[in-house]
Amino acid sequence: LKSVYRATKLCDGSRHENSGEHSWHIALYAMTLASHAIKPVNIGRVIRMLLIHDLVEIDAGDTPIHGDFDPAEQEQIERLAADRLFGLLPPAQGARLRALWEEFEAAESDDAIFAKSIDRVQPLASNLENGGGSWPDYNVSYAQLVGRVGDKIAKGAPAVWAEVDTRIRAHPWFAKEFQK
Repeated sequence: LKSVYRATKLCDGSRHENSGEHSWHIALYAMTLASHAIKPVNIGRVIRMLLIHDLVEIDAGDTPIHGDFDPAEQEQIERLAADRLFGLLPPAQGARLRALWEEFEAAESDDAIFAKSIDRVQPLASNLENGGGSWPDYNVSYAQLVGRVGDKIAKGAPAVWAEVDTRIRAHPWFAKEFQK
């Protein structure tokens, strides 16, 4: 995962982060922000989900959330990657980790909903710190950000979204949308 680079840059803007760094950071975010989950969560399960959720990127690469891609095609590519990667493990272990990955992807359990929200908030925090990061690169609008990211964060951690949303609205990249 350390060789898979993402669209998001580090907080200092010096380079793009890799997926290994992303997974580590969101595990720390989850530990720190668990009290803000909309429902009680098993933080150990959440952290396990966050540490494995991007393993498929070893084969599939990272797909920027604001990039131009076919979601159904990407989902198929990631499922094939999951088949191969989880298939490398002893069967019982592979099945347990695959089930955890599937749970994260479905985002239906309380643990997975919170995990998905944390996965989405970390790139926002980085972009807020580094001058907008990937937002100008993908010409991201506020409505696009809310639809693709904000709604998922709010579903699992509404107080976190409220705080981040306030900061996003004040950010120079989006402020122009609110001055009209």
